[in-house]
Formats: sequence, structure tokens, C-alpha cells
Amino acid sequence: MELFLSTFGALFSIMNPLGTVPVFVGLSSENTKKERAVIAFWTAVNAFIILLLSFFAGKYILSFFGISINALKIAGGLIIASSGFALLTGKFAEHKGMKRKRVEEDINSRNEISLTPLAMPMLAGPGTISLLITYNREFSEIQDKFIIIGALVFTTICIYLILKSSYLIVKFLGASGINALSRIIGFIVIAIGIEYIISSVVDILSHLKF
Repeated sequence: MELFLSTFGALFSIMNPLGTVPVFVGLSSENTKKERAVIAFWTAVNAFIILLLSFFAGKYILSFFGISINALKIAGGLIIASSGFALLTGKFAEHKGMKRKRVEEDINSRNEISLTPLAMPMLAGPGTISLLITYNREFSEIQDKFIIIGALVFTTICIYLILKSSYLIVKFLGASGINALSRIIGFIVIAIGIEYIISSVVDILSHLKF
């Protein structure tokens, strides 16, 4: 249960579906309620597939390029921390490469938004991908892997429910409420990134021979 909760907390914080709500609302403003529900469903499914592939195939990518787990954790920690700073400063969309001009272009020219930009890079970004690759290397037991996959499934369900209810969330919280929540989550995300960097540095120093 501890692994499940920690994995879910890390995934939910880094993916930050609440931060995706304004983008979802903007991109689906011309769709019906039923169409928005379908877009929310496929966004969650696409994000799940991307992260599941990252979880299982990531270690082979690391082996191919000769990247150590500590190097990945430090790089991932920096990316995660930078995402947290973007949340704190209210520039999460820009950090994900979603500038306002680009969003407006997507509204007019893109029919299928569930894969990109919503699933990737808004939800399944490099920080989340590197986190799952690290988890795959750290937790080698079959039971642990099933727990992590379960946490990923639960996170995906939460993403679907949040995006499906995005218009109600915006109406209830308003822009200021979403920004306040994003800043709180941003602080947690920064702490997660720093924790990864510290654990990697400690592990490297412990293996050095003085």
C-alpha cells in the first residue's frame, strides 16, 4: 500500500491533470458534452499507453545508450524540479511547449487532440517518463511492478474523471483556484525532483573509494 500511494502521489503531482484542465477547456470549447467525454477518455488511454511503454521499454533504451540509473535519476530530478518551478510561477503550459498562440492554432486546425497536445506532452511528459523508467529499474519484483501498474491505472482513471469534469471544475474553482492548486502541487513536485537528485548523489558518493 505504501508503494501504491507513493507512486500515485508522484504520478499525479508530476502529470498535474488539474493544470491540463484550462488547456482541455480551450481546445474542446466547440465540442459537445458527449464529444468532450470521448476526448477525455482517449486522452487518458493515450497517456496510459505512453507511460506503460516507457515503464517496460525504458530500461532497454537506457542499456542501448549506456545510461546509468543514477544519471537518469539526476536528469529526471532536474526535469521534475523544473516542472515544479513552472507550476509555481504559473508557466506550466509554456514549460510543456503549449504557448497560447499554439493552442489557438490547435483549436482551428486539429481534430484529434487526445494524443497531442493533451496526452503528450501535457500529461505524459519527460518528467513522468523518466520517473517510470527509474521505478522499473528500482523495483524488480513482479509484485512491485503490478502495484506500480495499478497506481498508473488509478492515476489514469483520475485523469479521465478530472478532464471529463473540467468545465465543472473551472466553474467551481475558477482560474484563481486552479492556479492556487497548481502552485501547491508545484511545491510538491519540486520536492520530488530534489529528493531524486539527493538520493542519486548519496548513492554515487557511497560507492566512491577514498
